[in-house]
Amino acid sequence: MIDELWYKNAVIYSLDLETFMDANGDGVGDFEGLIRRLDYLQFLGVDTLWLAPFQPTPNRDNGYDISDYYGVDPRHGTSGDFVEFMHQAHKRGLRVLIDLVINHTSDRHPWFQDSRARNSAKRDWYVWADRRPADLDEGMVFPGVQKSTWSYDRKARAYYFHRFFAFQPDLNIENPEVRAELRRVMGFWLQLGIGGFRLDAVPFALETVDPARGPGPLRFDYLTELRRFLQWRSGDAVLLGEANVTPEEVLPYFGGDGGDGMHMMFNFYVNQHLFLALATGQVDTLVEALRATREIPAEAQWVNFLRNHDELDLGRLEDAERETVFRRFGAEERMRLYGRGIRRRLAPMLGDRRHEELAYSVLFALPGTPVLRYGDELGMGDDLSLRERDAVRTPMQWADEPQGGFSAAERLVLPVVGEGVWSYRHINVAAQRRDPSSLLNWVGGMIRLRKECPEIGRGDWVVLETGDPHVLALRYDWRGNSVITVHNFARTPCEIELDPAVPRGERLSNLREEQELAADRDGRHRIALDALDYRWYRVGGLDYAVRTPRPFTSSRAAGAAGSSAPRTRRARRRSRSR
Repeated sequence: MIDELWYKNAVIYSLDLETFMDANGDGVGDFEGLIRRLDYLQFLGVDTLWLAPFQPTPNRDNGYDISDYYGVDPRHGTSGDFVEFMHQAHKRGLRVLIDLVINHTSDRHPWFQDSRARNSAKRDWYVWADRRPADLDEGMVFPGVQKSTWSYDRKARAYYFHRFFAFQPDLNIENPEVRAELRRVMGFWLQLGIGGFRLDAVPFALETVDPARGPGPLRFDYLTELRRFLQWRSGDAVLLGEANVTPEEVLPYFGGDGGDGMHMMFNFYVNQHLFLALATGQVDTLVEALRATREIPAEAQWVNFLRNHDELDLGRLEDAERETVFRRFGAEERMRLYGRGIRRRLAPMLGDRRHEELAYSVLFALPGTPVLRYGDELGMGDDLSLRERDAVRTPMQWADEPQGGFSAAERLVLPVVGEGVWSYRHINVAAQRRDPSSLLNWVGGMIRLRKECPEIGRGDWVVLETGDPHVLALRYDWRGNSVITVHNFARTPCEIELDPAVPRGERLSNLREEQELAADRDGRHRIALDALDYRWYRVGGLDYAVRTPRPFTSSRAAGAAGSSAPRTRRARRRSRSR
């Protein structure tokens, strides 16, 4: 048993080393800078870090074009710096997950360079075709930007397959030598103390490709192979998979009923329907999405998120639903990407503090493990002048100092947001740590509250009927304890009555305020909710719960119904306009 399934009650923080903190002043984030900010992450309350690729790379795709699986890119430091980072993280009780990119390498990787020779021992490490494949212009991951999935290599005198960009040739996972080498890669990083891997683009890593017939069936046995190796080397490590698939396709990724595949998977399906609910105020399709993704193996876990390092992918929504979300959160064409997504940060999309609080409260209340994207705890904005996904990958805003306190360099890997209401001058860690009513301190309080409710990560859950199409109510039960969360997605107040899943007459203790909700004389529970309101209750008394430490002030209590940006006249106008 994995340390009592630690990942079920974890809170994950996603960061890109490149844009988190620069210690040596060259404009690029590094491990020394991350080490200096570990105390901040400990203060925030997260317990697991997920690092984007930091290995040597030409860096044409945010580091996902790896040219050496066994090292650290010189821009980020040395292998010694990584070991020191792991030491410091473990001292603070932080686990570390790293990306494992097994679908493709950089075209500059020595493996690919060797494979270009027809008599090379590594020729079959990649997927080659002597003749022009018929599906050359089909199945692109980045439509409108990516031109094909096969490219001709003059030296090899053949076409090579690449599900992503042409500079990212796909590895041939069917080759046992490739599998053996990737196991060595896993073993290398496990030996250095990491807590597991986030597997990138899992469906594409599992597909078999025939130049004559195109992509074939997925080889889910490979996930079982990876998990067995992982648990043999480190019984406490986990696999977190990225697979944007339908609910009907999910179970094999978790390893079927036996559960010997991924430990965790991102719940893209619920994420997309959550944003539909945030756009419309209606929760019916979100409830359907939750129920559709309910049946997974006992040891498996969903990972829930609001935003990540890519676009907000809406590809699983119906066309009309996608257009609804586009109109609300991506009204301008420059805000959209690949025809299916929105390239914006959370705060600019939602537009006001109350909506942000609701979204985060829902995130922490969903069945599964929550993950936060760096900077979203501050309400950071985006830079739509940058290309494609770079709009949401700007440097962390630490202080009202040059370059937002991220770096002393004049030129950065990406520019910091320096203008408007989302500027580092208004939104930064230093200012929000001093403000008890800031979004940062509010998020920290919610993280502590989530950790006090292990029922959400580990327990059985049910959607409670409320009689209101705008309200989502969930009940969790685990080891004799019960938690109920209630969220009003509408911009108008309402009153609901909880269904009989709450025993008649049982008192509900508010976990965020010093009050209890008593049943009426008929033993029923009625809850009055403001617009975009949320409540967390424990069924019965507070003998089990530990009262959440202060500061834990909501925007309502602080009287800050506007944006997470400073409440300037301009910011209030922007909030109302959205």
